[in-house]
Amino acid sequence: MDKIEGSVLAGIPMGALALTLTRSTIRMQHSHTWSVDKSNSVHDLIICLTGSAHYEVDGEAILMSPGRAMLLPADTHFIGYSTSKEPYTGIAQHFMLDLFGRLDMISQMHLKRSVALSRWDMMEPLTRYYHDNSPPYSTTLLQHHLFMFLLIEFIEQAHIGWREQSVGNVNNPDALSFSIMVAASQIAADPLNDQIVERALNSAPYNLDYFKREFRKRVGWTPDKFQEFKRMERAMGLMAGGCSVKRAAELSGYSDAYYFSRMFKRYIGISPLGYQQSEKRNREGAFPRGEEDGQLLYPLPR
Repeated sequence: MDKIEGSVLAGIPMGALALTLTRSTIRMQHSHTWSVDKSNSVHDLIICLTGSAHYEVDGEAILMSPGRAMLLPADTHFIGYSTSKEPYTGIAQHFMLDLFGRLDMISQMHLKRSVALSRWDMMEPLTRYYHDNSPPYSTTLLQHHLFMFLLIEFIEQAHIGWREQSVGNVNNPDALSFSIMVAASQIAADPLNDQIVERALNSAPYNLDYFKREFRKRVGWTPDKFQEFKRMERAMGLMAGGCSVKRAAELSGYSDAYYFSRMFKRYIGISPLGYQQSEKRNREGAFPRGEEDGQLLYPLPR
């Protein structure tokens, strides 16, 4: 649950992102004499499976070894060469990631150049499967979905912050939608921070009252209520994992369990105890309340 709550992309609406694989996967199988000196017109995510290699990217030295991933943004010049006797293997995937069909998502973020994937025990077999089964001359639906998973895993670890939003393009509807997405993502990533709503709103280059109205239109909640709902989602995950109501309230930012219970029922539609009972029925094979048709809406119907 924490992984989902803290997600960099948690505030992005469904369907807002469009991933395009611009060429077939490069299934790297480089000998100890391999070297490269080039740039790409699109983004390139590289994940190492075996061996090692040294890269120079905009003056930054990067050593790739098993479990490390590196993003080369579009039009970035780089050089690289193998540094191991065993083959340097892995995947290199060229891609584009668009927001609202117009904005390049990668360019909107400050990202670390490379990271060691923290869940490599899980990611390694997926990366190897991607390497071994990607077709050499085309892209497939399965390949698309697997790469999106790998890319999100990289972004979650590499994300430093959002780039400063330009005041010069505030009349662009896409710019407004992007600003709302950034604010929602900041709130969703840190819902226990009492200052996060104020900080997120102040970072947007718009009139405060106007931005709040537009936020509510697109997200369905005011910024303050969106933060409280994200706290409730956290509490739901904790209680589903076995936490008591009091402990879930404390870990979700509520010192008063009675007040928490009132707010939980207001947002979710049932009491915390009722939610725990619903989760128990779910584990036994029944649908949770409100999910009979596969569409979960809050508050849940009484």
